[in-house]
Amino acid sequence: MTQKLSAINDFVIKFANVNGSGSASANELFARSILRMGVPVSPRNIFPSNIQGLPTWYEVRVSEAGYLGRRGGVDMAVAMNPETWKQDVAEISPGGYLFHDSTRPLPASAFRDDVTTIGVPLTEICNAAYTDPRQRQLFKNIIYVGALSHLLGLDVAAIEALFAQQYKGKEPLIASNRKALHLGRDWVRDNLPEGICALKVERRDAVGDRIFAEGNAATALGAVYGGATVCAWYPITPSSGVAEAFEGYCKKLRTDPETGQAKFAIIQSEDELASIGMVIGAGWNGARAFTSTSGPGVSLMTEFIGLAYFAEIPAVIINVQRGGPSTGMPTRTQQSDIFSCAYASNGDTKHVLLFPEDPRECFDFAADSLDLADRLQTPVFLMSDLDIGMNNRLCKPFEWDENRKLDRGKVMSAEELEAGKTFGRYLDADGDGIPWRTLPGAHPSKGAFFTRGTTKNAFAKYSEEGADYVENMERLQRKFDTAKRLVPQPVLRQAGKPAKLGAIYFGSTAPAMTEALDNLATDGQHVDALRLRAFPFPQSVRDFIMAYEQVFVVEQNRDGQMRSLIVNELGIDPARLVPVLHYDGTPITARFIGQAIRDHISEGALAPFERAVS
Repeated sequence: MTQKLSAINDFVIKFANVNGSGSASANELFARSILRMGVPVSPRNIFPSNIQGLPTWYEVRVSEAGYLGRRGGVDMAVAMNPETWKQDVAEISPGGYLFHDSTRPLPASAFRDDVTTIGVPLTEICNAAYTDPRQRQLFKNIIYVGALSHLLGLDVAAIEALFAQQYKGKEPLIASNRKALHLGRDWVRDNLPEGICALKVERRDAVGDRIFAEGNAATALGAVYGGATVCAWYPITPSSGVAEAFEGYCKKLRTDPETGQAKFAIIQSEDELASIGMVIGAGWNGARAFTSTSGPGVSLMTEFIGLAYFAEIPAVIINVQRGGPSTGMPTRTQQSDIFSCAYASNGDTKHVLLFPEDPRECFDFAADSLDLADRLQTPVFLMSDLDIGMNNRLCKPFEWDENRKLDRGKVMSAEELEAGKTFGRYLDADGDGIPWRTLPGAHPSKGAFFTRGTTKNAFAKYSEEGADYVENMERLQRKFDTAKRLVPQPVLRQAGKPAKLGAIYFGSTAPAMTEALDNLATDGQHVDALRLRAFPFPQSVRDFIMAYEQVFVVEQNRDGQMRSLIVNELGIDPARLVPVLHYDGTPITARFIGQAIRDHISEGALAPFERAVS
């Protein structure tokens, strides 16, 4: 007999539902109720790209220790979808729990001997309490939340407080949800043996001052604080939420309270090519502008991105990455647009990329990207992804220095032009590769220039002279080198003991990486780690790599794009960098990372560790 899994405030529960059944709000209610008990949770919604009918999953990591990445493995499956039953049951760890609707009996072959089965006749309970078909569907979800709340020891007052908050002013809805909650609780209390489930939640004070925020909304708010007044976009999953949230924040924060006049422009364009064109036009005119998109949109934008790079016009592209290539997996996550963004467009182009790890950095980097685009007069990519963008995550509260001023970079004023200051639109007057620019209308007769995508000399005059081209391209490289000290710098995490191995990671991989490194240290395997936060890479990245015999590069794509970028840009021997690759569309797990590193250490192999399914 397999021993039951037993844990307090440390387990993974996975809900298997059908898209469009109303389960998402009930599952989020479950997660938030645990958060209200002071226990950190990290939920992830894994959903299909259709509106209704296909399988959807909602995974909740409960971790008093505060781990916010996916751990790997399932301790309890809430199997509400017959079509995915076999898959959901197979995922449960030995000794785990299977919760299901027992209204309709299933053959013994549908179950596992090493898993505790908890059957609750949800449909029967629902049909006895409700007659309306839609109510039956919706309240069945709340009934299973009620049943789980009793099994796991959740504070019913915390759940009812969430009802009161969600349905404020709609008392009948509060009462009906409360009824459904207690139908589930009461049935479990009266019909199942005490202690059937050894997974429990106990009240703690482990959340602190952290907030529960969604990455896309945080990005949008950061853009507002960073001074963005123009957003041009075309709807695409998973980035649409950025533009939609930006509009909501602008209506509250960028509308004149006296006149009601909007001090912003949001344009839903006919396609991605038009949207980036509008952003570039706004940036040329001096507005702070951005577009939000995903990989397929970046593909369409590349010609205009090349224009902005060569004409040196500020633009921010928020890329909420998804699975690719082509249409790929619209509702799955990857880190697979690194090459397509770093070298977007034809010719010798290089772009600044920022890699946030959570909603807090989405907020910070959105504002920073607008500063950087102005300062460097170039496109800047904010490289989020679906895992960050469309899920709620615990993070530090957002902060803003009220004394912070927008960094507009080198903009020559009318007074400077009038005083006779030398103006060459593409002249490197300061040695940092960044020229001075003027904004339209700055001066009635001085500071004008031609904006062109063709070759020019330092004073914006058309030129096909090789010397002019070489001078311009070398200046652009100096500007890119200047960016190395302006972008967010890497974050070093040193092991508790001297380490011979290092690891590099970035973006949404960070939460799982934190847990993986802790687990490795517990096993006596110490690894120093460097979290990249931007491209171009500063010298510290090369110094880190050269300090170790080998360095793991952990990323979520098939081809090891970040590893290749490091090799290409820093001239590193590829043999020093060991790829750890995960690309099945679900967020990487701590167990996957830890196993990859353990296997490499034990085998002493140089081969990459990769797997399509975690």
